[in-house]
Amino acid sequence: MGESQTWTAAPGAAERARSVLAAAWSCAVTADGGREELVGAHDTAEDGRVLLHVPQDSALLATAICAPRGEPSAVLEFADVAPVPVRNRIRARLWLAGWFSSVDGHLVFQATRVVLHQAAGAEVVDLDEFAAATPDPLATAEARLLTHLADAHPDAVERLTRLVEAESLLGAVRVQPLAVDRHGLTLRIERSRAHGDVRLPFHTPADTVAQLTERMHVLLAQAGSAACARPALQRQRTDGEG
Repeated sequence: MGESQTWTAAPGAAERARSVLAAAWSCAVTADGGREELVGAHDTAEDGRVLLHVPQDSALLATAICAPRGEPSAVLEFADVAPVPVRNRIRARLWLAGWFSSVDGHLVFQATRVVLHQAAGAEVVDLDEFAAATPDPLATAEARLLTHLADAHPDAVERLTRLVEAESLLGAVRVQPLAVDRHGLTLRIERSRAHGDVRLPFHTPADTVAQLTERMHVLLAQAGSAACARPALQRQRTDGEG
């Protein structure tokens, strides 16, 4: 598979959690037995506190104002959804448990427990690390970057499979870009009844879209010098499309 495949640099749990927060457009809030789905209504402060902008008639705001100690407990749930259509599009879920305070008609949420659930399982994120972490610099651009790669450059995605071990492509019927961050690109390899993910790490992290473009060109150059595209994958993709 080549030396580049042995480096598995990836964002840590705290950075991943902050990236989910930065990119998520909606969240579910459970407080005082009630549950509300909010869309486009949250921001994140530098220290990880979540700022909720809710309507004046929101039950959450009433709960915060009427709570005996003024700080009702709540749970916030965020889902990280792959922007490219693939099986099992939920890449991660983030749960924040903590309490609200009302500030100038808005809700400020301070987490006392942070849990990140990914394919490998659930992980409790250290609160100090969560507060100190910053989102991946590509987090808010990822959806646009991945959909462009999948829609406009399927040939490039096909070429990148040359960097994947042959065993990982056995039975593959489709390969799609699943995720990208400053450390690398992840491909989703789908089979008839299963799927798996393969990570292609960059030779050095990318902190801007311009740097990401350069890192992708390096990967494609490596793929170009690798063995020819595997006929088995091409045949199965053709059969699947038929």
